Amino acid sequence: MTDAIASRYEFVYFFDVENGNPNGDPDGGNMPRIDPETSLGLVTDVCLKRKIRNYVQIAKGVDPPYEIYIKDKGVLNRENERAYINNTDIERPPAKKLPKKAEEARKITRWMCDNFFDIRTFGAVMTTEVNCGQVRGPVQINFGRSIDPIIPLEVSITRMAVTNEKDLEKERTMGRKHIVPYGLYRAEGYISAHLAQQTGFSEGDLELLWNALINMFDHDHSAARGKMNARKLIVFKHEGPLGNAPAHKV
Repeated sequence: MTDAIASRYEFVYFFDVENGNPNGDPDGGNMPRIDPETSLGLVTDVCLKRKIRNYVQIAKGVDPPYEIYIKDKGVLNRENERAYINNTDIERPPAKKLPKKAEEARKITRWMCDNFFDIRTFGAVMTTEVNCGQVRGPVQINFGRSIDPIIPLEVSITRMAVTNEKDLEKERTMGRKHIVPYGLYRAEGYISAHLAQQTGFSEGDLELLWNALINMFDHDHSAARGKMNARKLIVFKHEGPLGNAPAHKV
């Protein structure tokens, strides 16, 4: 792996949605997420990270060092197992345990960081039955919040086909779609040079992250999400790892 980044970063990210649902709430009938106190729309950090992961998979494929740990139908124990398979000099510990020697434990965790982009970027809790430790990632993203209040709409749709022949003469099934007519969202992010040193998050990884934020919506279109676009990415680079000013002042 190349050297980790040496400077702290902050960034502000603007994206919008038109006639779509940027992030449905499964506990709310998949309605667009909304702050009930302010009526501002919300998009979770997990939603944004998922799109970043998906873009990296498209751009870099499935080979190290850009594999994705948290992916669709991924089996975490199976991925963790690979760290021990590729470090045969380390004795396999009991279930849910790390190797007793601190150096060996670090080596197992390092292997995961070196091979998986999202682990060295966002961190991961890998303390499953096959324990590979825990990593705090250098890149953290806040919830996206709309600039103005949003008014979610519930739109009725008609299903023309039926599942069974016996239903041919019945009225067609009615469904619902939830959309935001328009919303501009702002999210803020932070990148720690100190944590990057621990995971190996490099300048190449950083460039890939910027590309993902700029392009990820172009590879995530769907009928449910309407038209979503990245509008502006503003990056603040500090002169060193400790930074020049607190994030809230930047």
